[in-house]
Amino acid sequence: MAEADIHLLIVDDDERIRELLRKFLMRNGFWVSIARDADHARKLLQGLEFDLIVLDVMMPGEDGIALTRALRQRIATPILLLTARGETSDRIRGLEAGADDYLPKPFEPKELLLRINAILRRVPQIRSEIDLPKVLHLGPVRYDVGRGELWQGDERVRLTATEAQLMRIFSANPGEAVSRSRLVEELARDGGQAQERAVDVQITRLRRKIESDPKQPRYLQTVRGEGYMLAPD
Repeated sequence: MAEADIHLLIVDDDERIRELLRKFLMRNGFWVSIARDADHARKLLQGLEFDLIVLDVMMPGEDGIALTRALRQRIATPILLLTARGETSDRIRGLEAGADDYLPKPFEPKELLLRINAILRRVPQIRSEIDLPKVLHLGPVRYDVGRGELWQGDERVRLTATEAQLMRIFSANPGEAVSRSRLVEELARDGGQAQERAVDVQITRLRRKIESDPKQPRYLQTVRGEGYMLAPD
């Protein structure tokens, strides 16, 4: 997918920041829409599909984390949070709400561009790898390896870009432990931002979509001293 085909939604209550980001990202080949707050973003999302949402946390009314949590109930569009709060606990709140990444303010526009591209690279593409099973069965849930889709019965389970990338990694190594450090590397997390803790949060969220009892995982297991392992039926 070429950058010119990628549609971004920028949500920020600061008009100056909105315009700066819009112009910068358009110069870098993206198609960009902007929203001034959560209500405005919801209206745009009703009629348009986006490839990624860049969302400010500190907005009047419904803040970015609350909006992220609400959007995750119905869409899997990647979300990058912009936050003036740099504490680890605030970043973890964003990940737990369903964000794919976060970028503390102030930031360099080039770093935003790098993070957007890193997230978009994690969005799974349709693959045709003959050496992998086409479908992995996880109890009542099944994972279509080629399409990168998780299903429960006739209903598709929505995955965020990061969750989809985790499933791609695990499905390429069924029954084998994958270290946390390798997951960090493959998820393209930058250094110095509680990387392994962020992976743990993503695993917890993914287990809620796979396991009957996420607290006692059967299919996405923790292998002590080694990492995590997908153990299909």
